[in-house]
Amino acid sequence: MAAQPRPWPALVALIVGSFMVVLDMTVIAVANPAIMASLHADVTSLVWATSSYLLTFAALLLPAGRLGDRFGPRRVYLAGLLVFGAASLGCGLAPTVGALIAARAVQGVGAALVAPQAMAVITRLFPPERRSAAMSAWGAVAGLANLVGPLLGGVLVDRAGWEWIFYLNLPVGLAGFLLALRYVPELPTRARGFDVPGMLLSSVGMLLLVVGLQEGGGRGWNGWTLGSLAAGLAVLALFAAHQARRDRPGSTADPLLPLGILRGRTFTAAAVAVALAAAAVTALLVPLYLQLEAVRGLSGAGAGLVLAPMALLAILFVPVVGLIGDRLHPRVVPLVGLVLFAGTLAGFSVFLTPDTPIGLLLAGAALAGIANACIWPSLAVAATLDLPPDRAGAGAGVYNALRQVGSVLGSAAIGTLLASRLTAHHLPAADAATSVPAAELPALSDALTESLHLPVGFLLLGAVAAALIVRPAPAPVPSPSPSSSPVVTR
Repeated sequence: MAAQPRPWPALVALIVGSFMVVLDMTVIAVANPAIMASLHADVTSLVWATSSYLLTFAALLLPAGRLGDRFGPRRVYLAGLLVFGAASLGCGLAPTVGALIAARAVQGVGAALVAPQAMAVITRLFPPERRSAAMSAWGAVAGLANLVGPLLGGVLVDRAGWEWIFYLNLPVGLAGFLLALRYVPELPTRARGFDVPGMLLSSVGMLLLVVGLQEGGGRGWNGWTLGSLAAGLAVLALFAAHQARRDRPGSTADPLLPLGILRGRTFTAAAVAVALAAAAVTALLVPLYLQLEAVRGLSGAGAGLVLAPMALLAILFVPVVGLIGDRLHPRVVPLVGLVLFAGTLAGFSVFLTPDTPIGLLLAGAALAGIANACIWPSLAVAATLDLPPDRAGAGAGVYNALRQVGSVLGSAAIGTLLASRLTAHHLPAADAATSVPAAELPALSDALTESLHLPVGFLLLGAVAAALIVRPAPAPVPSPSPSSSPVVTR
């Protein structure tokens, strides 16, 4: 039986699961060479070990958010942790790359069940005046997991073997499960029907869209990938039409995605901004880690240490953001963070060379960390400002789905751009990161730094979206009727 609601311990339990599922999107990147050698996998199969996780994660986020509204976020969160933990064990024990791909897909199912519940519980459990601090902690941890993943993955692979990037999820998931049992309360649910056709349309549409984006970045924008994108957009259009019919005034149907939440300017602006920020982070990691490893000759763990100030400063500045977030207009903090992050990466694109002093890289990583502390929690707070509590699960699903699509978009776009820049510098795209002669390292460095213009563009577009965030108008106070007695106020 759940204990009486205690918001902050509940938040800790939710953060454990959120960090774990986001971390698993990037932690595998450093382990890829070891997995290839151990399972005798080719590059295409290895890409699918990452893609299968991203696909099921993104495709099921909307239904999972609605499941939290229907059956309670606590139950869905606990179920997601169980699925994720069992799949993590399957990943570590996988005897073949095919088994690893299948287990990663199941991991994505568990991740989709976990991810939307944290934002939904925070929205319903914390009053508005305390929500900024809560969202600061949750939003920063979820965003920073992308940055910490390669560093943690490098340490585990070097010291224990690639299997341990998955085995680590077992004690972490167990801790999150026990904490959730103890501290996350049962919240009221609505006993209305579940939109099965909407779930199928949204899942298929997201699946086709993400496959097109993911494969387009690797295989090129051919007929197959463009067809997948077109089919995904068409299915999502059908989904939107279906939701519009169910969300009409007077309808007793319960839509999977209440379109009314998208009419909220602040929610939509924050969701678009977080998608662009996620795209920027994913697009940043590829050229930056290649610069540090292929050009500078650092190990995976060494490259992670150079960028460690990004994670450290973000963690240190999260409490500051939480303290000042409620005192400023909701657009100020994310706008500052997005512009600062864009400026830092623009500086990298100008000053980053094979001979750039490590101290300058550390300083840039520290500035990027402060920027990230401003971006993730403040956008999560802004997204809840005009979100009705009974639509918290649906809103969290939309918010997280857009962030996930943004990550895939960033991955696909940087793959295409990087291949183009390598070709422009007369470098072989297939093996430029592993077999470039020393004389060609400056050309590789130039190609990588030019690719940083893409995440800069994503962040500036995100700043434009964040600038559209407005403070919701206070609820109107009913006027006393002429016949009523005067009301004495204090």
